[in-house]
Amino acid sequence: MSIYNFSVKDKDNNDVSLSKYKGKVVLIVNSATRCGYTKQYPALEELYQKYKDDGFIILDFPSNQFGGQAPEDIEDYVNICMLDYGVTYPIFNKIKVNGKDADPLYDYLKSTPAGEGKRIRWNFTKFLINREGEVVARFDSKITPAEIDPEVAKLI
Repeated sequence: MSIYNFSVKDKDNNDVSLSKYKGKVVLIVNSATRCGYTKQYPALEELYQKYKDDGFIILDFPSNQFGGQAPEDIEDYVNICMLDYGVTYPIFNKIKVNGKDADPLYDYLKSTPAGEGKRIRWNFTKFLINREGEVVARFDSKITPAEIDPEVAKLI
């Protein structure tokens, strides 16, 4: 099992198979525009720009599940991320990451040994995926993109 077994909805509500990212190093993040960790967006974009030509991608999944901190519709959400934070990596449709309505991708991410089997605590939890589609690390919200950089570099 790997992330390649899953499909998700893009910002336009189209199905996207994660097999599209085979062979890439992937960072998956659940996000929000009105969170204390939203300030990580510029650093995430910097990390993406640094490694994108080496086969690195960030996949952003907005979630309004934590304190209603992503209340916008997806079009407004994407515009905020692009215009206010300069985000150029893919932003997908809003999802739930915990509970009975959690997206199957997130159920899988959490269930892996590196996913620690724990609920997502807050926005900007990050999962690092190797080129084989396997979860190799989970980072709490407070872990910054700069702190993740050496782990990404090892996989590049």
